[in-house]
Amino acid sequence: MNINKNSLPEDGLPIVEVSNVRKSYVPGSLEIPVLSGIDPKIGRREFLATMGPSGSGKSTFMNLIGWLYRPTEGQVLVRERDLNKMSDEELVRVKGLEIGFVFQTFNLVSRLTAFENVLLPTFANSRIIIDSRKRTKELLEIMGLYDRMHHKPGELSGGESQRVSSARTLINDPAILLADEPTGNLDSRTGADILCIFMDLNMEGRTIVIVTHDPEIAKYAYRVILVKDGIIQYN
Repeated sequence: MNINKNSLPEDGLPIVEVSNVRKSYVPGSLEIPVLSGIDPKIGRREFLATMGPSGSGKSTFMNLIGWLYRPTEGQVLVRERDLNKMSDEELVRVKGLEIGFVFQTFNLVSRLTAFENVLLPTFANSRIIIDSRKRTKELLEIMGLYDRMHHKPGELSGGESQRVSSARTLINDPAILLADEPTGNLDSRTGADILCIFMDLNMEGRTIVIVTHDPEIAKYAYRVILVKDGIIQYN
């Protein structure tokens, strides 16, 4: 396993910079620390796997770099933009265009077709230069689902649903793709197919960050970091 703090892609430029970040939750009067003073950098065009046992803080780490959470302390920069200096409105706009999420549970809207699910994010955010409906068809074709675009999630297999979820993530052409246990609900063959899609996306220039507890999944990444007890550990 390659666990290396300073290993970045060839241009050496980080797309994500985390500086002395701490994250705690405060249910009632009790403060529960989750991450303690972490400071990793993620390079442009990097394929990174984040590993750790349940409750280690690895998903919280992904949610921080995906701007789903604000840090309790410290700084998170994505493309040199400071999360803490943005309004909620700015955050929604930038996050919707720069960062895409793929979830273990797919998070598809059951009453919508595959085509409508992929198109859905463009109603809140979209790039003017992209023909969203044309791009939706292109993405479904890339995912091998062109003939399934009018099917609803209940009519799709788990692998097909994850491909729809991945296509939806890509509709606004994000620079960063975050995936939390994306193969957790899939059989091993279908999971490998999804990971090969992520590898292809990485070769096209996207930064990929996968959260996993499975060392076999982590082998697809070029770099692995380990989160344990709220601290990122390096060799």
